Amino acid sequence: MKTIICIILSILAFVPSKSDQKKISKISEKVFGLAEEQYKAIDARLAPGSYPRTVATDGTGKCIDSGISWWCSGFFPGSLWLTYEYTKDPDIKALAEKYTLPLEGLIKAKTDHDIGFMIDCSYGNAYKITRDNSYLQTIRDAAVKLGTRYSAKTGVIRSWDYSGKKHKWQYPVIIDNMMNLELLMDAYKLFGIDSLKAIAISHADKTMANHFRSDFTTFHLVDYDPNDGHVRSKETVQGLSDGSAWARGQAWALYGYTMMADKTGERRYLAQAESIASMLLRRLPKDGIPFWDFDSDKIPYDYHDASAAAVMASAFIKLSALTNDKHNSKRYVTMATKQLRSLASDKFLAKKGENGGFLLMHNVGNKPSGSEIDAPLSYADYYFLEALIRYGRLTNDCMFTIID
Repeated sequence: MKTIICIILSILAFVPSKSDQKKISKISEKVFGLAEEQYKAIDARLAPGSYPRTVATDGTGKCIDSGISWWCSGFFPGSLWLTYEYTKDPDIKALAEKYTLPLEGLIKAKTDHDIGFMIDCSYGNAYKITRDNSYLQTIRDAAVKLGTRYSAKTGVIRSWDYSGKKHKWQYPVIIDNMMNLELLMDAYKLFGIDSLKAIAISHADKTMANHFRSDFTTFHLVDYDPNDGHVRSKETVQGLSDGSAWARGQAWALYGYTMMADKTGERRYLAQAESIASMLLRRLPKDGIPFWDFDSDKIPYDYHDASAAAVMASAFIKLSALTNDKHNSKRYVTMATKQLRSLASDKFLAKKGENGGFLLMHNVGNKPSGSEIDAPLSYADYYFLEALIRYGRLTNDCMFTIID
């Protein structure tokens, strides 16, 4: 006779209290209900071929959209897929398909490392949620295309293709690039392309060696010599200064190494993720929402970055289930819970019909360049929704083992 044993997740990792579970459950109902309405309104106003980017901060409230080539084009369809996963609303599924399918055009277009964001958030979620094999070829083609940006001499994937007088970089690699390794790892597992896994591991190892300071904060950009791979410079382009801890960069780092620990099972990536998490737990403010740069000299009067908090919350939840330390697991879930509750508060969550149809307010895109400051951003919404989905899995999932 076969016996089915359900191993409750609390045996393996910390599970929030019933009170917190109920609070986040209510938040999820509220947020995904709002997402249904906001995203349908966005669809109603978008011109054909357009994707929502942000809202102007000049007081006009004008919506700023993009085409498929903008690095964020995958986040809106990704948010639609996550909303469909939660609500099972067929109209939302139809919209997810509508905004996912045009991104296939990126396979033949000029792209950079962000094809990982663009395709994994859209096509990747489409496949994971529906298991429809029609999405697989585009995932494969995008991963192979991303892999062509790898150089054996540097051991990393090139991020940007900037050149000319304005930029003196020769082979720039940004910490954001850790996020795009997920496409490579997913494609490796789906199609068995060993070279994609090898590229992802090489990039993660080189980034771990060269991007991080002794306190586990990360630089934004490391420029390599393309001829011999030596490091030419270390900078923080979108942060306060080269030596500062730009908040979203720290979030990318936490998420990236948590993802690599999950996808590879390598202990060094788990150790890196936990070290980054420990640094963040020491430095995050009481509400869990960082200012745009941890080292800003204008705190507490500077801009918050809700997008960084959303990325961190999603990573903290995943990391809580990976760590072997029950105490750390509790700390990660506690911080993620705090961040989700703050993001769902009136301070950060938009009201129906406002904020250009986006969910989260008070994000910072690129403050040094004066771009998207204290504005809604599509990736903030995406990681907020993903964090809520992950929280639900954390508290509801069981592992089933069949024993003869």
